[in-house]
Amino acid sequence: MVSPLAGTLTKERIDINKLREAFLHPGEDIAPVKFGTSGHRGQLGRGFCALHALAIAQAVAQIHLEDKISGPILCGGDTRLMSKTTAELCAEVLAGNGLTVILPDMPLPTPVFSFEIISGRASACLNGTASHNPPQDMGLKYNPSHGGPAGGELTSRIEKYANEYLKNPAGIKRLPLEQARAKGLVKTTDVITPYVQALGKMVDFAAIKKAGLKAAIHPLGGASLSFYRAIVKHYQLENVKIVNEIQDPTFYFIPIDHDGKIRMDPSSVYPMKPLIDIVKSGEYDFAGASDPDADRFGCATKQGGLISPNHALCVAADYLIKNRSPKPGMQIGRTLGTTMLLDRIAQAAGFGIDEVNVGFKYFVNGIVSGRYILAGEESAGMSLSGWTPEKDGILAVCLLLEIASKQGDIGALYEKLTAKYGNPSYTRVDVPTDEASKNRVKSFKKEDLKDLTEVAGEKVTKVRDTDGIKVYLEDSWFLVRPSGTENILKFYAETFRGEAHLHAIIEAGRKYFGV
Repeated sequence: MVSPLAGTLTKERIDINKLREAFLHPGEDIAPVKFGTSGHRGQLGRGFCALHALAIAQAVAQIHLEDKISGPILCGGDTRLMSKTTAELCAEVLAGNGLTVILPDMPLPTPVFSFEIISGRASACLNGTASHNPPQDMGLKYNPSHGGPAGGELTSRIEKYANEYLKNPAGIKRLPLEQARAKGLVKTTDVITPYVQALGKMVDFAAIKKAGLKAAIHPLGGASLSFYRAIVKHYQLENVKIVNEIQDPTFYFIPIDHDGKIRMDPSSVYPMKPLIDIVKSGEYDFAGASDPDADRFGCATKQGGLISPNHALCVAADYLIKNRSPKPGMQIGRTLGTTMLLDRIAQAAGFGIDEVNVGFKYFVNGIVSGRYILAGEESAGMSLSGWTPEKDGILAVCLLLEIASKQGDIGALYEKLTAKYGNPSYTRVDVPTDEASKNRVKSFKKEDLKDLTEVAGEKVTKVRDTDGIKVYLEDSWFLVRPSGTENILKFYAETFRGEAHLHAIIEAGRKYFGV
């Protein structure tokens, strides 16, 4: 595959042996455990190493013992270099503390961890993944008994205990894997069949088969491969083809991203270029992809090219409202940085919007209680009530394929929505910064903006300070929030008044906040 930036940037060859050694023997001054929106993440070595995995697992074991949480803990990971090793280390620690473990012998998507928990076969999970980040990165996520990402109070406890074990590794208990298996503390199980069969209650696979729409699926080298294979086979989808089955921990077959790094991001035009090309050529009508742990989605169509996650969420929300008979009082859930076109779609149909802070963990209660018609975020996360309280890229791809099979090109459907409700211009800019600037933005409260009455000719109607600062205007909004894991400030903006107005908002907003 040829990079879209060939000639200007070159791929960095990844030294697997060097990274493995860095994971096992990182040296001194390793990073403390710090959970972002759903887990601890860092570059293999001092950012994330074997000791991080052991310490986090021991912290989880301590919490389960203190809180008297019973039931097996599911351990696994995606197709990254050290995911399998990370899962095995976690299993040894949990077993060393007398806890039972489910350790499947295959890579697992993030939504499958969640599905196993809500199905009652696991009490919690430890999931080795760094999502769509470059191959040099690794991480570990914990999902508790509700199946969704752990909340702040719980992750603070994990951080506290894990960092104590980083300082005192002698307190970490381990039981070698073979002994743990012999004692019956570590077992495996079939995780494919239950998920694939249950997905048939959420997606109309019969309609996909009947329509015969030519669809391409690309797992981007990730853990979803076995699950897409099983879906195609179980539902006899002869019109759906998995177009790339490579699993390589260097991910070298993925085209480089805008900055020359390899990212397995299904919402970026760079790694998705091969799929965009095959739909534009007419070879396929629809192409879908998931990132390595399959919690994010992407799709491309003949008319729309690569479909923005915001656009896909709007099409999905409109479809679900009109075709799934949502109950009165249900809502569309969206994060602070997600398009407000969803608001117009929901309100026109008599449904409300629940705007939450960035992070899928804020959707958990609403999904579990059946409140959401759809819950989505601009970074390509989606789920529905009645399904997992964790974002599910496999579900999203299959649902979008159902919509395309029944109603036509996703890009054309989005255009119909904008013709009816208005066409928003949207952007997100990542601004490099330092801890001091991040802390300055964190310290802002809405009271500090009482003198801000107008931005780019629009009246300020509201300010929210629950996650960064979001400024609402008459037909627009902008949000500035510090990243929880990187030294960047994320600046989001959207307007229904055109691209020129969007740039004016960005310029005024960045100037006001000094970013």
